[in-house]
Amino acid sequence: MDDYKKAGYIAGGVIAALAVMLVFQGISQEPEAPASPGGAPGAPGAEGAGEEAEAPAAIEEPEMGGGADDVPEIAVLETTMGTIEVELDRENAPVTVENFVRYVNEGFYDGTVFHRVINGFMIQGGGFTPGGEQKETREPIALESQNGLSNTRGTIAMARTYVPDSATSQFYINVVDNSGMLDYAPGNPGYAVFGRVVSGMEVVDAIKSVPTGERGQNADWPAEDVAITRAYMKGG
Repeated sequence: MDDYKKAGYIAGGVIAALAVMLVFQGISQEPEAPASPGGAPGAPGAEGAGEEAEAPAAIEEPEMGGGADDVPEIAVLETTMGTIEVELDRENAPVTVENFVRYVNEGFYDGTVFHRVINGFMIQGGGFTPGGEQKETREPIALESQNGLSNTRGTIAMARTYVPDSATSQFYINVVDNSGMLDYAPGNPGYAVFGRVVSGMEVVDAIKSVPTGERGQNADWPAEDVAITRAYMKGG
């Protein structure tokens, strides 16, 4: 992705702190709802969404804390393009993990789609049906972005609006290293990472490359639905 298109994603080079506050602000959602497609100033738009980005430099993965007795908590997302397994970090993101696991166990994610896909950025899901209907969620949770975990490639984090404590059900998986833009920093509340993909990153990479367009007021929506057919906790 060249510098011109990157500048288009961040609205002409606005400082990262301001851009991050708007990255996941939705255009067809209630104020308390989690992140949704761009259209807000500073949010990534549809232009260049299907283009391949240069692979980020290799970086050390964050250390993830396991669940009870250090037994890894693995969430399995069976999708129409393959299966993704995510190791959750309850030690460093207890509120976020508890919230996510509750949605998983309730079957909330079953039948939802990845509604926002931007190659060179992330894939986002967990809130919309194939018809574009936004699902009703529970109350938002506190932001746990100061937990030492970083928005590197392959990590999963909670989407939100410009309000820090606004995440509910929607999540995203980073397809490149987005730490410089999405991590907590002074003046930038950041986005809370709560796990990482441990199996199925090739599925994530396939999803990031699908053609996208508009659906209703939502941009960057896959031309053909990429659905989560079933989400469950491994061994549960």
